[in-house]
Formats: sequence, C-alpha cells, structure tokens
Amino acid sequence: MDTEVTKEFDRTLATFNGHPRYEIVPTKQVFDGDDEVMTYYRTTRTAFPDQRHENASFHVTDDGVIVEFDLLGTNLGEFYGLPPTGKAFRVPVIAVFSFDGDRITNERIYFDAATLVNQIGRSELLSLLAG
Repeated sequence: MDTEVTKEFDRTLATFNGHPRYEIVPTKQVFDGDDEVMTYYRTTRTAFPDQRHENASFHVTDDGVIVEFDLLGTNLGEFYGLPPTGKAFRVPVIAVFSFDGDRITNERIYFDAATLVNQIGRSELLSLLAG
C-alpha cells in the first residue's frame, strides 16, 4: 500500500504474482494485467495526486489480508472526463488481498462510491455508479 502512495507503481506491481488483478467492487471495474492496473494507478493519481490512506488495520488470514483504512485525497486532476473540483474526500475502505504463497493474486476494494463523488462535488457521476 505504501508504494501506491509514493507512486512507485512498478514496485507495487512486483508484489503481485506476475498477473495483477484489481477489482473496484462499487463501480464494477476490473483491471486485469500489468497494463490495465498501471493505467488505473496513473489515472487515479492524476485525478487525486495526494491520494493516501490513514488508520490502517490489518487482518491476516491463511491466504489473504483484509485491510480497513480511510482513503483520502483531493480532486486536482481530470476525473471521468470532468475537470477537477479542488475538493477533498475521505471514505472508509476495505481492501481484500488474496495471496498465492507470498505474492498477491488479486486486490478487491469496497467503499461507498456515492460518498466519494458527493464529497468532491461530482454528484453527476452517481448515474455511472447505478449501472
């Protein structure tokens, strides 16, 4: 998670098993493979260059890690084709990391996307979330 904050995306991808998969449950988006996951990282960090997490709590299972944290950021770049609002967000997130040995096979995140888009002043994006 720290390499995502520091934007060391190559290091982040290296924690996966050779084929990263990133699922955003509330938006039904799936990023599969190096190129798609890297594009996701770059796009979201353009929209929210100060994206970070706080209050992380880790729960370890036999084949995974569940992390609860607050995700924060400020909309300072284009987001879904819309110009930045300059508004900040803070949403609670649960991330589920599945493992095969010591490598991540999948990261699946859960959060209230409506809260995020309302906080950044982009309620027009709510229709995207309904589909």
